[in-house]
Amino acid sequence: MNKPRILSAKNISKSYMQADGTQLDILKDFSCDIQAGEIVALVGPSGSGKSTLLHILGLLDQADSGDLLINEVNVTKSPERERTKTRRADIGFVYQFHHLLPEFSAVENIMLPQIINGASKTEAEARAKSLLDRLKLLHRADNRPAKLSGGEQQRVAISRALANQPKLLLADEPTGNLDPETSEHVFTLMMEIVRQSGVGALIATHNMDLAKRMDRIIHF
Repeated sequence: MNKPRILSAKNISKSYMQADGTQLDILKDFSCDIQAGEIVALVGPSGSGKSTLLHILGLLDQADSGDLLINEVNVTKSPERERTKTRRADIGFVYQFHHLLPEFSAVENIMLPQIINGASKTEAEARAKSLLDRLKLLHRADNRPAKLSGGEQQRVAISRALANQPKLLLADEPTGNLDPETSEHVFTLMMEIVRQSGVGALIATHNMDLAKRMDRIIHF
């Protein structure tokens, strides 16, 4: 039986006008589908448009043309309020740099998006601690980011991205700022929890060894 389709991008194009008046085409007629539980690698050289694509798929930017469906809902021309609602409920983001809030502990950083999405403090804390436990970081729950290693900070960021149980996870070089050993450890744990959660994931990476461990590869 086919798994549900979480993401469907059809003929996505994006260009920018440069200072000299020439048009720079970043994306041209890009299409892809991602199913629930599928982990897809997005590979390509720097400047090839990977980050631009992730911003469009994550509803942080808009394409010039094409159609985008998330969880079978066409969000191509949705008003900003609906786009924000979809981002909050259905999409999780992980970036190369963790972007954790420095004044909050690890568990509080994971609780915040849940509380914003309507969860009670008790519910949010329980899920945050459950995610930290699955990523082998529960013993660091009360530490602020400055007291965590780079790999630990990124595991907190992954937990935060999955806090609202999104349908789609978008990751932009999530281990690109880590040393090889830490990168391997974080990637392995991320793959485990993503597969357990059943989300669809699109992960941009320069690391072909990591890309080959995913279900398939999209080359830019």
